[in-house]
Amino acid sequence: MTTWTPSELDAIGRAEELEISSARGDGSLTKPVTIWVVRCGDDLYVRSAVTFAKALWYRATKVSRTGHISAGGVEKDVAFVAAEREKTEEVDAAYWTKYGKYAKKIVEPCVSREAKATTIRLVPR
Repeated sequence: MTTWTPSELDAIGRAEELEISSARGDGSLTKPVTIWVVRCGDDLYVRSAVTFAKALWYRATKVSRTGHISAGGVEKDVAFVAAEREKTEEVDAAYWTKYGKYAKKIVEPCVSREAKATTIRLVPR
């Protein structure tokens, strides 16, 4: 299994936003969507925080299971893996730490019950 390099983790973890695309059946990529990303140890996580499981980008990750991300100068093909439930609180804390500078009403959807259910771990390929 491929792992993130320390420089990739640092760059993506520091990036304010991430561009995410899912792979289509023919191998082409969907239009990139801009979302927030957090780092927890040696892992990177994203969540759907506005329309939750209804978001088109999120639904596409569930179907394709692979795609591409771009953040902090890093371009990477990835697998989309459902996050382990035991990571939920750690991911919540990472969202508050990284994005807590924004109004509470902006961050709260990212740590809501609905958003937690959409937590995806990004795994490099």
